[in-house]
Amino acid sequence: MSFQAYLDNIKAKTGKGPSDFRQLAEQKGFLENGQLKSSVKAGDIVQWLKTDFQLGHGHAMAIYALFKGVKKEGD
Repeated sequence: MSFQAYLDNIKAKTGKGPSDFRQLAEQKGFLENGQLKSSVKAGDIVQWLKTDFQLGHGHAMAIYALFKGVKKEGD
């Protein structure tokens, strides 16, 4: 599965795209000025997405990869 397919599946399940998750993460204090805070770990993001959006581990890690800058939309 391509990275973009993960993002498409997340949007289909939650109705939210990467920009929506970035905004929510800013509100939660995980991001600052669009950048992942150094104190935030993958597990923090994964737990939030599993709890609030019922995402699986792989899909939650895809959002984390976006936040960390490892992947980008279209990959």
